[in-house]
Amino acid sequence: MSRDIKTKIQDSFAAQSLMRTLGAELTSVTPGRVEIAAPILDTSRQQHGFAHAGLTFSIGDSAAGYAALSTLPADHEVLTTEMKINLLAPGKGARLIARGKVIKPGRRLIVVQSDVYALQDGIETHIALMTGTMMPVAPK
Repeated sequence: MSRDIKTKIQDSFAAQSLMRTLGAELTSVTPGRVEIAAPILDTSRQQHGFAHAGLTFSIGDSAAGYAALSTLPADHEVLTTEMKINLLAPGKGARLIARGKVIKPGRRLIVVQSDVYALQDGIETHIALMTGTMMPVAPK
C-alpha cells in the first residue's frame, strides 16, 4: 500500500464527524486491514449500560470500508452497499476495537468483514461479526 493511500485514509477518517463524536481513533492501517478503536462513553451506551449496537456498527462499518479503500487506487472511494451484523455478546468494558478486513477484492464489489471486540480489564471479548460489500467509486 502506498503512503498516499494511507494518508488518504487517515485524512478521510479525520473528516468523519461521527467518528469524532464517538471518540474513535484509527489505530492501524495495512493493506486490506484497518483497525478502529472507540471508548464506550456514557453517551454511547444503551439502557443496560452496555455499548450501544450503533457504536458497534459504526466503527465496524468504517473499519471494513477503509480496509476496502486500502486496496484501491488513490483516486477511488468506496460506499457501503450492504452490511450485516451478528451481535454475539454485550459490549462490556471501557473500549471497543473493530478490525476490518477484505475477504474478496473486486472491480464492482468488495466483500468485507469486521470483527468487533470489547476490551475489559485487558481481555478482548468478540461481541460482533459483520459482513458486507463495498462498492468502489471511480473518479468522474
